[in-house]
Amino acid sequence: MLTAKDIMTTDCITLTPDTDITAAATILLEKKINGAPVLDGDQVVGVLCQSDLIAQQKKVTLPSFFTLLDGVFPLSSHDQLEREMTKIAALKVGDAMTPAPIFVHPNTTIEDVATMMANEKLYTLPVVENDRLVGVVGKEDILKTLVKG
Repeated sequence: MLTAKDIMTTDCITLTPDTDITAAATILLEKKINGAPVLDGDQVVGVLCQSDLIAQQKKVTLPSFFTLLDGVFPLSSHDQLEREMTKIAALKVGDAMTPAPIFVHPNTTIEDVATMMANEKLYTLPVVENDRLVGVVGKEDILKTLVKG
């Protein structure tokens, strides 16, 4: 049975929280990758994906309100709006990345990796062993296993 270590990329392209957003976008486009782990020293602190960068271009959706007995109540949380605004205004990777990313172990099966990707809509998963980044599995890595049969 194939595992993450069988298909992962070990020559990882990584970013830091202080990397400029424009530089990060350029790296993702030039390397033709969907995302990259964000490292603070040796620790994986986040993942920056193309979807995080696309979020910077979206319209701000103000929370909807409802009125009950002359009181106004928001339907979405203040924290959610604040996170959205931080991501939209991000100048550095640390503000735009998805923090505390889900990661896999080298021995995680391909089926489990694919399930995580599909269920959580994650397409770049850091592979971590002993608290250190050892590789990355992307959606393309999973698709290549289908082609190879």
